[in-house]
Amino acid sequence: MSAEADVLVVGGGPAGLSIAAALAAERVRVAVLSASDPAAPWPNTYGIWGEEVDALGLSHLLEHRWSRTCSYFGAGEGGGPGLADAPTPHGRDYGLFDKTLLQRHWLDQCTAGAVRWERGEARELSFVAGASQSAACSLVRCADGRELRARLVVDASGHRSALIRRPDRGPVAGQAAYGVVGRFSAPPVQPGQLVLMDFRCDHLSPVERREPPTFLYAMDLGAGRFFVEETSLALAPALPFDTLRQRLERRLAHRGVAIEVVEHEELCLFPMNLPLPDLDQPLLAFGGSAAMVHPASGYMVGALLRRAPGLAAALAAALRADPLASPAALAGVGWRALWPLELRRRQALYQFGLEKLMRFSEAQLRAHFATFFALPPQQWTGFLTNTLSLPELVVAMLRLFATAPWSVRAGLIAQQGREAALLGQLIWPRG
Repeated sequence: MSAEADVLVVGGGPAGLSIAAALAAERVRVAVLSASDPAAPWPNTYGIWGEEVDALGLSHLLEHRWSRTCSYFGAGEGGGPGLADAPTPHGRDYGLFDKTLLQRHWLDQCTAGAVRWERGEARELSFVAGASQSAACSLVRCADGRELRARLVVDASGHRSALIRRPDRGPVAGQAAYGVVGRFSAPPVQPGQLVLMDFRCDHLSPVERREPPTFLYAMDLGAGRFFVEETSLALAPALPFDTLRQRLERRLAHRGVAIEVVEHEELCLFPMNLPLPDLDQPLLAFGGSAAMVHPASGYMVGALLRRAPGLAAALAAALRADPLASPAALAGVGWRALWPLELRRRQALYQFGLEKLMRFSEAQLRAHFATFFALPPQQWTGFLTNTLSLPELVVAMLRLFATAPWSVRAGLIAQQGREAALLGQLIWPRG
């Protein structure tokens, strides 16, 4: 039984399209299995730092770009870092992808590379041994009974993948957000402004301020339109969307702003500390199913754009080098390219930091982020984009600890929960 494709990508969202496009550019025979139309409009927005998209040469895919970027952390410990309504300027451009252009960017590459499209839902994966002159192949059974064969399966169907194995390391924290694109009775942010995090909580009672904190992510889209989103950094279980919607409405009302026209509602929920998959399994993952969501920021599109070409090149070389290579051998090449030792260690360090932040009080979080964004820009931007080397990442975290208020240091020192296990992953990471 011969393979119908070199690689079958499961999933037609951003992760699936990005790896399919990169493989097609390497002249790999690719098929994509997607439960929905890969050309259907995407529901969510995708942001990226300006210098990150510039380095990729893809700034033409942005719909908006802001140079007035800031956050609000309120009055910090002892009255610092300033008045409650004083913004912390970031001095870095921030962009919002034009979702249609980004999707078309990948779809056009897929078309140029003759990617084959299949509609359906993957249910089971098995393997067929090769004959003397043919390679072993992967066999995906779909919900409708069809069977698709490929030399390798790459699962890019998201963190709820039905095929990918991963260890159970306890509750998985989710970042949840409720947002609105629309028109308002008054501007919710200043003209031309992008607010990355607004942690001000003067609209909440003292009792409510002891509940899990949330922040506002907001931007001026021009022509009287704005996007505002109430976000919970990470919690297990995640905050309900109704809670976030009520928090958003109260935050706006406290500042004399009401939502007048809703053009689009955005509901986001994704895992922040998903364990890495089993790196010995005979299929590969990419995107959310591969735990590529940044544990500190929740961002992933930049990582997809940076890491897909390298992974595709490694897989293409392996496919050409050995026409009889087994799915397990090909997957091994892919896992080593996607999650080398350095990246696994950095992932463990990020998850260690997130474990700390999830236990911080509202006041500790505000003080922490005020300290974080006071780091040298190359350190905090590299931290948020996962482009620092492991030694550079350690230096940035030590500098943050040294300059943080005592309340933040105390929270970082306290050992509870899974910190010891995560530090063990830093020393000897496992998949």
